[in-house]
Amino acid sequence: MATWKDKRKVMQSYDVTAEMYEERYAEEQERKYKKALEKVNVSGKELLDVGCGSGLFFREVAKDALMAVGVDISRKLLFKAKEQARAFINAFVLQADADHLPFRKGCFDHVFAFTVLQNMPKPNETLKELKSVVKPVGRVVVTGLKKAFPLEKFMDILENSSLQVTVFVDDEDVNCYIAILVV
Repeated sequence: MATWKDKRKVMQSYDVTAEMYEERYAEEQERKYKKALEKVNVSGKELLDVGCGSGLFFREVAKDALMAVGVDISRKLLFKAKEQARAFINAFVLQADADHLPFRKGCFDHVFAFTVLQNMPKPNETLKELKSVVKPVGRVVVTGLKKAFPLEKFMDILENSSLQVTVFVDDEDVNCYIAILVV
């Protein structure tokens, strides 16, 4: 059984790397964002970025979205995300666990979770939680790091999520699978 102890290790790991996060991951993350955004319209939508890290995704979506909310378990990364959010009047951050999101059911048009599932003790439970906060006509966009998930394992997680895969991207330009899911 997964415990808070497992998640605390992830949180501490990201707290330690927060200062160098963008230097280390920005280019890679931006490739994922652009690839996913080719398939999802965010204009005028309310978005949730679960595992928002340092808030890099705000740069890609806040100018077009009605609202962009980022959550992360790492307090130090959230300080970075808050700096990014300050550039936009419609971007907000808060600390939250991806398995226990502090939002009412069905309140976001689209939910994004880049580089999150491999850090979760029970990725299927995380997907259920993401599903719970997306509107019935919305999209859940997730990635699966290829080195953490063989394709078959990632597909099993998606198939057991009770979400329907509408787009699946396995591109050489990104080191992860990108799945766009609907309720």
